[in-house]
Amino acid sequence: MYLRATPIKQLMHTVFRTAELTDIKQMQVVRHLVKENTLSNPDLVPDKDVAYYITEKGKGWVCEADGQVVGFSIVDLQENSVWALFVDPAYAEQGIGKELHRLMLEWYFRQTQSTLVLGTAPNTRAERFYTLQGWSPAGSYANGESKFELTYTDWARRNPAES
Repeated sequence: MYLRATPIKQLMHTVFRTAELTDIKQMQVVRHLVKENTLSNPDLVPDKDVAYYITEKGKGWVCEADGQVVGFSIVDLQENSVWALFVDPAYAEQGIGKELHRLMLEWYFRQTQSTLVLGTAPNTRAERFYTLQGWSPAGSYANGESKFELTYTDWARRNPAES
């Protein structure tokens, strides 16, 4: 379990930890609150898919504020991709996404040195976030999403203490 006290909205405390199956309902709430990278149909990502990703394909993390999940990330170790990184808009720009990103990458690159990829809608805050975190543009996917990649070498250069 990762504990980190961070002031958020009137000095609430946050807890960062590994995602559990019991978190999925709250993770889905966060997923549906976001204003960018929205799902055209919420049924496209059922609970069973989230469970599969956090228990078999990779791993997930959540951030709780006062016992409620306000952000989460999931990395797919089998496909070498970021499957999700979302923060409740009410908690945006508080460092939650950055910490979830850090935890996810630290774990991923301890498992493998394979290049990690992700897709996100173009011209969004998410696209700017990944660029600021050291991801490199790598074209686009057929669905129009911008493709980014992060090599182990680039990650290790930015995070020498963790590599």
